[in-house]
Amino acid sequence: MALRGAGRASMAYFYFDFRDVDKQSLHNLLPSLLIQFSAWSDPCCDVLSQLYSVHGRGAQKPNDHTMVECLKEMLTLNAQGPTYIILDALDECLKTSTIPPPREEVLELVGELVGLQLPNLHILVTSRPEPNIQTVLEPLTACPCSIPSNSQFRRAVSLHDESGQQEDIANYVASIVRSDRRAQRWRKEDRDLVIKALTEKADGM
Repeated sequence: MALRGAGRASMAYFYFDFRDVDKQSLHNLLPSLLIQFSAWSDPCCDVLSQLYSVHGRGAQKPNDHTMVECLKEMLTLNAQGPTYIILDALDECLKTSTIPPPREEVLELVGELVGLQLPNLHILVTSRPEPNIQTVLEPLTACPCSIPSNSQFRRAVSLHDESGQQEDIANYVASIVRSDRRAQRWRKEDRDLVIKALTEKADGM
């Protein structure tokens, strides 16, 4: 945040919220990324302004392909410093019967951005380990980036089986259950059973 505030880095964050249909698709993700990058970078703002002008100064909505190309242009600007894109809870971008499904569109975008091989671009994707997400992301993290003069590696980190992750979840659940007035009237063994069951059902989240 300090680097971004000083104008030496750019960051855009998007949370896929299963409770909000406006936060579950590529069509909603792209404008958010474009606006966030433009807010902190004059060159990016110029790119977005050009997109706005080309589409009748807001009279027409750009399609997803056009917005993807606009995003790529922002990311490849020569003046751009370290750039971070954080896509949080991708598993909450639901699988639907639409073609293509929203989740697949987002995964395709991630693959395209990684394929740009930009040394200044850093992408963090968080998600439950769902098979269709792992199928796409694992090949992207399986080998070092082939970027000249850059030794950064793509990495996949799983927290689900980490003892510290499980312990944090158990401590949080225990604190909630034990502070609940109704639960305080339960027998200790019943509270312990609830804590154990909720911790196990959390599935690392």
